[in-house]
Amino acid sequence: MTNRAPLWRAIASFVVLAGALAFAYFQPAQLGLDLRGGTQIVLETQDSDRIEADAEATDRALEVLRGRVDALGVAEPTLARSGENRIIVELPGVQDPREAAEQLGQTAQLTFHEVLRPAQEGEEPEEEGQLVVPDETGAPLLLGPTAVDGEGVSDAAAAQPQDSIGQWVVNVDFAGDGRSGWRELVASACANPEAGNRVAILLDQEIISSPGVVPALCQSGGGNSTQISGDFTQAEANDLAVLIKGGALPVPVEIIEQRTVGPTLGAAAIDASIEAGIIGIILTGLFIVFVYRLMGLLATIALGTYAIISYGILVWLGATLTLPGLAGFVLAIGLAIDANVLVFERAREEYAEREQDGLAPALTTGFNKAWSAIIDSNLTTLVAAGLLFLLAAGPVRGFGVTLSIGVLASMFSALVVARVLTEWAVKRKFVRDRPGLTGITSVGPVRRWLDTSGPDLMKRSGLWIGMTLVVAVVSIGGIVIRGLDLGVEFTGGRQLEFSSSQVVDPEEARVAVGEAGFPSAVVQRSSGDGESENISVRVEDITNDEAIQIEEAIESLGGTLTKERDELIGPSLGTELRNKALLAFAIAIAGQMIYLAWRFRWTYALAAQLSMASVVLTVVGIFAWWGKVIDAVFLAAILSIIGLAVNDTIVVFDRIREGTRDLAGKSLRGAVNRAILATIPRTVNTGLGATFILAALTVLGGDSLQDFSIALLLGLTIGMLSTVFTASTLAILLEERWPYDPDKEKPNADRYATIDDGRGTTTGPGGGSGAVI
Repeated sequence: MTNRAPLWRAIASFVVLAGALAFAYFQPAQLGLDLRGGTQIVLETQDSDRIEADAEATDRALEVLRGRVDALGVAEPTLARSGENRIIVELPGVQDPREAAEQLGQTAQLTFHEVLRPAQEGEEPEEEGQLVVPDETGAPLLLGPTAVDGEGVSDAAAAQPQDSIGQWVVNVDFAGDGRSGWRELVASACANPEAGNRVAILLDQEIISSPGVVPALCQSGGGNSTQISGDFTQAEANDLAVLIKGGALPVPVEIIEQRTVGPTLGAAAIDASIEAGIIGIILTGLFIVFVYRLMGLLATIALGTYAIISYGILVWLGATLTLPGLAGFVLAIGLAIDANVLVFERAREEYAEREQDGLAPALTTGFNKAWSAIIDSNLTTLVAAGLLFLLAAGPVRGFGVTLSIGVLASMFSALVVARVLTEWAVKRKFVRDRPGLTGITSVGPVRRWLDTSGPDLMKRSGLWIGMTLVVAVVSIGGIVIRGLDLGVEFTGGRQLEFSSSQVVDPEEARVAVGEAGFPSAVVQRSSGDGESENISVRVEDITNDEAIQIEEAIESLGGTLTKERDELIGPSLGTELRNKALLAFAIAIAGQMIYLAWRFRWTYALAAQLSMASVVLTVVGIFAWWGKVIDAVFLAAILSIIGLAVNDTIVVFDRIREGTRDLAGKSLRGAVNRAILATIPRTVNTGLGATFILAALTVLGGDSLQDFSIALLLGLTIGMLSTVFTASTLAILLEERWPYDPDKEKPNADRYATIDDGRGTTTGPGGGSGAVI
């Protein structure tokens, strides 16, 4: 089994890489509108007097809207229902959303008219209320005034008459004033053979059907219903029924969200993310090579495959790549580094203990022993990413998708591809004869000092808890005193961003916008692409015409303005997104609490969650004192911090579990302190690797990604400190107060405890046969 393992890993690596390359080459990625430019409008259907705005009614409204979007002439528009009563409309390339918003927001107009006679090309109506409209064949018809509108139609359905063979018709039922109007229309049409006794049914001023009235209907006087025939197929009859019913039962729609992004901003974001990713990988690779030499070089090569695998999965799934999604890809690089660092640090320990066994067993055991911590830490990140996908909205959902893909791809590149390369290398004679090249034969001077003379960090547990409480009070003070500057995603309102051919002073722009009628607008400088300075305006919920007034006011200061971003969030949606953010945070804590309690003990799970909450509170407090905007992208950063902070804690707790398997005659605090000191090299190396990437995003990403990167940098740094000084200390205090009692608690066995040590035997993480906390 052991001999066959490298073979299946090699085959799996080849198959996955080949598949990813094929998808990456032949199938382009679907870019979100925030990257390719355009307008996204989210409509919410409202209940009317006669119909509930449920999924069926929303689908009918969507069909009507699809025709309206087609009439705009937009290339490759996208319309889709979201949830029960929302419709998402994406219009690539549309920079002025006024026409689209006006047309989409109108209620469908269904009308019935008498066909007076055929008309001539270019003929004008003779009397008020008449229309000249082409019929289904394009022939112009002169129509009388509206006899029945959509309010008079109660239902429409496709059907097959009895004894018909393949023939489909549409049955229309009238109600209220529609019944009398229909009878009068039938009487007029029956008395007008010149026009063929026809009536015309119009939806939004276009004829969808102009059938002739059959003699039987003329004799009956019209009745309360009618049947439209015309050699329809089943699909055509269904479509016609949907249009009639959709127009007859108009569901009012309200624009609750509108986003417009200029193409240059998206292109700058793509370039910045690619540059940050390349620079981050290069710097991280150089650092890993410096620390782990040949093993680091091979891990860097494997890290390069991460980009191919993750991009291939993205296009294979047909997922949409958004601006925050790019950040998710770059962030996942740090997770891949963490896995490699864990493995190599474990391998160093194994080689130091059993140098006589050689390189290959030490490396194999390193991979096997790191497995538990890697799985646990990545699963907690996937929990946060899944919550982003389920509860977030707009482009931030894309971050949840790409972060999930990135986590899976990083695990594969680190645990499979890197393992194939490194295990192959250590078995080469050239490497065996020169073990120092591998980077795993020496633990290094820092590690030796920590092992022999490291400080007793847990001796001052009261001091660390006191410092944590002080930081928490200062953070809460920032939130209470300065308040949270919530973005339009959470408060509702409009965010506009413009670039100008000339430098615009923010104070002058603030005065100009105030004089235009918006004195409460927040006007400030922003950096959209990391280089040029833009002007950003945040204001309450305003119309598209009022947005143009703001644009003209700024443009009057000189220079030509280009709209880079325009986001409109309705008040109801802002409240909903704010509630979802709080719900996501609560679910993330509860989910991780349950998982950690299952994998460890409730005492350790509670300590990890309190530590993580203190990290999040600190980052939020810093942003509050700093006056930074708390928006949807910041929410993505916070949920990422939840994953990263718990990741670091899990690695330490995994070591604590090993050191506390048998505490007979030993100190719990001493075991915890040894576990912390043993993981410090991993923590520092992983932290530096991720810092390179996030720093590159901070410098190159512009405002769109800068705050996101700053929040993650803060979360990463504070999270590492909190793991040592808060999580570990709390775990000790809780364990000392409620120690593990095997007679009262069912042991929670470590599923990854019994592992292959690469020497033909199996051991637990601490050298025994199991691990329980």
